[in-house]
Amino acid sequence: MNSEKLHRVFLGLGSNLGDKEANIRNAISLISERVGLVVRQSSLISTEPWGFESDNQFVNACVLCETTLTPRQVLLATQKIERELGRTHKSVGGHYADRLMDIDILLYDDLRVDEPDLQIPHPLMLERDFVMIPLGEIRD
Repeated sequence: MNSEKLHRVFLGLGSNLGDKEANIRNAISLISERVGLVVRQSSLISTEPWGFESDNQFVNACVLCETTLTPRQVLLATQKIERELGRTHKSVGGHYADRLMDIDILLYDDLRVDEPDLQIPHPLMLERDFVMIPLGEIRD
């Protein structure tokens, strides 16, 4: 990929531990520094946990970034942000748990990627209102 070309990447963010709104704001700030310019940001929405039981509601949002990074570089950058904001483990085998920060790559231009640790478009996004509602606010 041409590293000078600006790519449009939509990211989904979620937090259900700690100061959830601050976690989202901090993640967006780090995304802006490390992934690319955040050109659109959805409102924050409160949602029930999806795929597991928890007493902790989520705060979710989506952002649109313009980036020169490749999809793999975006994945590595967002995983590092998750760790810096306190994420200690990734969901394995479809087992979800409470988390301080979760960042998913939803869309990257019109690209399709199907690798073991990276699928674009995100394979479950159409099933998740906590993705589709904020994504609908910022998509063209």
